[in-house]
Amino acid sequence: MTILVCGSMAYDTIMVFQDPFRKHILPDQIHILNVCFVVPTMRREFGGCAGNIAYNLKLLGEDPAIMATVGHDFGPYATRLEALGLSARHIRVLEDQFTAQAFITTDIEDNQITAFHPGAMGSSHLNRISEASGVRLGIVSPDGRDGMIEHARGLAEARIPFLFDPGQGLPMFSGEELLGMLKGAKALTVNDYEAKMFEEKTGRGLSEVAGMVEAVVMTRGAEGSTVFTGGQQFDVPAVKADGLVDPTGCGDAYRAGLLHGIAKGWDWKRCARLASVMGSIKIAHRGGQNHKPALGEIAQRYEKAFGEAL
Repeated sequence: MTILVCGSMAYDTIMVFQDPFRKHILPDQIHILNVCFVVPTMRREFGGCAGNIAYNLKLLGEDPAIMATVGHDFGPYATRLEALGLSARHIRVLEDQFTAQAFITTDIEDNQITAFHPGAMGSSHLNRISEASGVRLGIVSPDGRDGMIEHARGLAEARIPFLFDPGQGLPMFSGEELLGMLKGAKALTVNDYEAKMFEEKTGRGLSEVAGMVEAVVMTRGAEGSTVFTGGQQFDVPAVKADGLVDPTGCGDAYRAGLLHGIAKGWDWKRCARLASVMGSIKIAHRGGQNHKPALGEIAQRYEKAFGEAL
């Protein structure tokens, strides 16, 4: 089964400032702010929601197809995708744009200052669902605004079941637009903060929204996740991680677990359990794509956590 992953591809440049920001920002001079933070350490990670989700699906033995728009600087990422065996046939390169990228500076107190350049991501609507063949399952994850609307509509019109994952793109949409993109979706996935925003924008509680789709899955960080389905709800605990290193990309790893379970025809509890395992593996590594568990290790972790074979 081909899983179409619609979303962003991005570079994350992460820098560490070896002091607290607060020591270098004068509150009474904030109106004329002009500061320079010297960052002795820096790393560049491959990221973006679509890239992270596809990476985790590959770990699970799937062969996903990524649909995204990128810029003229995409070469290193393209080389990585080829090495991983991930298809780039639905990735459109725009030569007059940069690939989306985030520049993140973190101080020693874990405060962050982030600058995000969407670049080619803003033209994601140029990609059409009708251009992809053999797709049986999809996900609409954070991307350019028009692209998310277009891809949700395209998947619904093609009668391809999909997860709607508005994520950090949620503030871009009105309540009416969010409910419109939900039409034809198999499920909605949000974290607890996004869930409150979704409810406020749409005027619908999660239990009510769950009546419009097959399920609503809400992640709650270290508290696990909650699934609303069939008029009921149940909790799935978080799986103990080897270490709490970096939450970047944990949500994407979780969603890959859901997609793999759906592709296998599992019930929602089992899907959410695998998703929890994937999130726990990712959080023990820096960046969104640096964990490398073998499929057998994933199965062992699942069985240890939930007492059943994967």
